[in-house]
Amino acid sequence: MEPGIEGGMDLAVRALNIMSLTFVAVVGLGLLVAIVLFVIDRVQTGDAIRRNYPVIGRFRTLFTELGEFFRQYFFVMDREELPFNRAQRDWIRRAGEGQSNTVAFGSTRNLNIPNTPIFVNAAFPPLNDQYAKTEPMLIGPTARTPYLAPSFFNISGMSYGAISKPAVEALSQGAKEAGIWLNTGEGALSPFHLEGGCDVVFQIGTAKYGVRDEHGNLDDDKLREVAAHETVRMFEIKLSQGAKPGKGGILPGEKITPEIAKIRGIQMGKDSQSPNRHKEVSNYGELLDMIHHVRNVTGKPVGIKTVVGSETVMREMFECIAARDTDCAPDFIVIDGGEGGTGAAPMPLIDLVGMSVREALPVVTNLRDEFGLKDRIRMIASGKMVNPADVAWALAAGADFVTSARGFMFALGCIQALKCNKNTCPTGITTHDPRFQKGLVVERKNRRVARYAKGMIREVETIAHSVGVAEPRLMRRRHVRIMQPDGRSVPMNKILPSYQAPSPAE
Repeated sequence: MEPGIEGGMDLAVRALNIMSLTFVAVVGLGLLVAIVLFVIDRVQTGDAIRRNYPVIGRFRTLFTELGEFFRQYFFVMDREELPFNRAQRDWIRRAGEGQSNTVAFGSTRNLNIPNTPIFVNAAFPPLNDQYAKTEPMLIGPTARTPYLAPSFFNISGMSYGAISKPAVEALSQGAKEAGIWLNTGEGALSPFHLEGGCDVVFQIGTAKYGVRDEHGNLDDDKLREVAAHETVRMFEIKLSQGAKPGKGGILPGEKITPEIAKIRGIQMGKDSQSPNRHKEVSNYGELLDMIHHVRNVTGKPVGIKTVVGSETVMREMFECIAARDTDCAPDFIVIDGGEGGTGAAPMPLIDLVGMSVREALPVVTNLRDEFGLKDRIRMIASGKMVNPADVAWALAAGADFVTSARGFMFALGCIQALKCNKNTCPTGITTHDPRFQKGLVVERKNRRVARYAKGMIREVETIAHSVGVAEPRLMRRRHVRIMQPDGRSVPMNKILPSYQAPSPAE
């Protein structure tokens, strides 16, 4: 045998020996791990399945954790998944990418599901050159600097801290391009909210981050500093939010960076829990005092954000306004649905507390109109409004504006991983881990934000045009039919009639 061939065979034999030894080592290590796990599982007392079925019982936990990811890809139909189904997310994705949202072969939506809205098309709609076009709307007519809001669709409150720096930057830049406003959320005003140059709504949460003194009280000088920014157009006093009515905001300690701690004025490494209400506001009279004070100090429109618990409670607020001067009235009211929202919140509050926006919005709108405040107070709907049908319904029900948080999260690339309350969001939206944030490229996502907003506005205008009105806000409850359990649809104005002022003869 030639020396070269013999040397090659020796190398092959050695390689086989190494592979054999490696295989034996891996198998031996695997058996050792299995034995160790067997002993641990048999001895532990916390998990009955693992104690009775050592090692293999661990797969139950593994499959349970993986199930929430596999379901949305393989097992759930397009319109089944909660809190948002695949059809809803796909519409947002296509709108954000600037793709066509036309479909073929008919709707996949089951129109027989109770409470499904069906819009009433006009027999003779306007011609195409008479397209329904959005008009700007004034907010805060009595403020020193009223706000002429260009768009009926805007970005709801998401704090820097709850979402990441690149997410805020992309939202700010996208909002500027689309001509919509961006709400800061209760986490104060960061440089990243301002850098895009969009209109900003500053939210004053119960902890008053960014506008409080060392004791947690409202600081007028800091209010003036915020109001001095030209792009800060309005102030929103948050009473409650859909995810956790009756509880303040929660920012887990693992999501607090030195920068966030400085902006908010909080401690590092400790959960940031806002009070469950403004300590100086214990009744509607004190609330109106606070609204009036903030408007006087800032010179800009001031409104409130709340979850509705009952019509009776909201009527008390309007009665309090009527007993005083309307200068004390909020310039806008944001109705947040009790369906829950982004971020961290106790499950009982997400699932069980607060009226749905579908019920609350018509109720509060009727109260506003009953007390003659239609032109004074603007109504803003918030809560799972992510598709054109949702937004068009809200405008027909009485909203002047609609804001969305989760819709814009999907536009940023959210995959509904349900990790918002942790620092492990795989898309970089709700995490401050640089490893995950690098996946969120601001220069691309800002365009998705803008295209989603523009697509939403365009398609709501399409619905309004089909209904036969000249502007989306001219849609009324009679333009929507609501599907009933018996398979028939009923006009919404028959189920939830609008307020009608009594005639003089009455």
